Amino acid sequence: MEAKKENGGIIPGPTNPMVTPLLTDLYQFTMAYAYWKAGKHQERAVFDLYFRKNPFGGEYTVFAGLEEVIRFIANFRFTEEEIAFIRESLTDSCEDGFFDYLRGIDCSDVEVYAIPEGTVVFPKIPLLRIEGPIAIVQLLETPFVNLINYASLVSTNAARHRNVAGKSKTLLEFGLRRAQGPDGGIGASKYCYIGGFDATSNVAAGKLFGIPLRGTHSHAFVSSYMSLDEIIDKSLRRKDGSITCEDFISLVQTWLSKIQWSNSLRDIFGETNQSELAAFISYALAFPNNFLALVDTYDVMRSGVPNFCAVALALNDLGYKAGGIRLDSGDLAYLSCEARKFFCAIEKEFGVPEFGKMAITASNDLNEETIDALNKHGHEIDAFGIGTYLVTCYAQAALGVVFKLVEINNQPRIKLSEDVSKVSIPCKKRCYRLYGKEGYPLVDIMTGENEPSPKVGERILCRHPFQESKRAYVVPQRVEELLRCYWSGISDKARENLPPLKAIREGCIKQLELMRPDHMRRLNPTPYKVSVSAKLYDFIHFLWLNEAPVGELQ
Repeated sequence: MEAKKENGGIIPGPTNPMVTPLLTDLYQFTMAYAYWKAGKHQERAVFDLYFRKNPFGGEYTVFAGLEEVIRFIANFRFTEEEIAFIRESLTDSCEDGFFDYLRGIDCSDVEVYAIPEGTVVFPKIPLLRIEGPIAIVQLLETPFVNLINYASLVSTNAARHRNVAGKSKTLLEFGLRRAQGPDGGIGASKYCYIGGFDATSNVAAGKLFGIPLRGTHSHAFVSSYMSLDEIIDKSLRRKDGSITCEDFISLVQTWLSKIQWSNSLRDIFGETNQSELAAFISYALAFPNNFLALVDTYDVMRSGVPNFCAVALALNDLGYKAGGIRLDSGDLAYLSCEARKFFCAIEKEFGVPEFGKMAITASNDLNEETIDALNKHGHEIDAFGIGTYLVTCYAQAALGVVFKLVEINNQPRIKLSEDVSKVSIPCKKRCYRLYGKEGYPLVDIMTGENEPSPKVGERILCRHPFQESKRAYVVPQRVEELLRCYWSGISDKARENLPPLKAIREGCIKQLELMRPDHMRRLNPTPYKVSVSAKLYDFIHFLWLNEAPVGELQ
């Protein structure tokens, strides 16, 4: 099968070339062979992909990874080399006909219905509904779960960091060096961007996805300089090109002297570290339009900030505007406040407009908790560079996505468990989000496929899937159907196009803003209600009783 076209072009393969039909668990192939051997492999099955609990102790999740799923199934074919390896990996008793079957399969007879990527989602609601021949859909289980699990987890982590930082702060993803391998680094950059981060340090992700790039220099750059004598070319052309300053170093030194002897700053510092000053000057000569300095290599307030200001003021004389400073150690709240005072004093004393608003970026193992603490303490930080805790999802290792059979040959199926949270919700379902008068989502409801849709202004009974006493009537002011067709195989059903990454990010941010604040708060958030219709509730419990064995007391 030729891959389906997206907006006039072929849908490209997965971003990671390791995502092939072999990226699955062995038991998917053993089951596929058993289905084939029994003549069941073409039976029409319906599976739901969902999760059971929101991550990070919160009450919401951001759905991500859908684009990679569609890229995968659009290009799903076994190569001869892959089939040969499968043959080696299974027992000798497997018949040749099975490998001929694998040779001919693709996803042309599969349909995928999904919630749009970037949507705020909740437990039990299917993120994807997959319909197709049971053997093929079973082969899709592991890669689908793999592609959705981390993507949704790290997008949610990013959204939580955005929520605690606030809308006005710039969030930078700096996690590549601490990520779980190259794929973890690339995926983190993409999905943190969806979750609300503004930029990444990851150059490969910038190229692949068009994510804005940010980054300046490290402590090594600063400490690599020994003295001002190392700077050979001291000239810098004015921004408008009118003149050239032949000795930029002298201009900086003049400003440093002015700062040292100014009325408001003379008692803060004495002699600054001259090798640090050399590094700052060198970097400014290389990037006069984007000079942002790491100021904590030696001493933030006695050297780093004064040296930065001297260079920034010299750049200002030549028509350039410095980008700001980065703090990577120490008491970030205190140092940011002191740096802000320093900048404001310079603006006042030397009459340099906007200098007091110089951007302050903070890094150094930041996470949701430390940003919350900084907010409570009070700080002057404009941007946060976040790495390890963000991309590794340090607070929770996995989302716990599952893939369950809910129907085969039009017969609903249920998975039972002594743990009620692990009981699956049977049959092919439709899912809706019901909104209240204030515009907030009130409840998500699942119905049987053939039930009438909830209607605006009409009262509907929403029931907890498993707890009889939990039920409520809702009169929705808006009804949104959640599952949409993203892969229609060879059927002629209309399907959604995959939006660009920036549109997914914008949609995610709007979704998060739409949620009621008590669902989003860090401490003791209110659980969002997920329900089933009265008819589906009755059917779940009928099937449950039908399938559960009856015990016998001796």
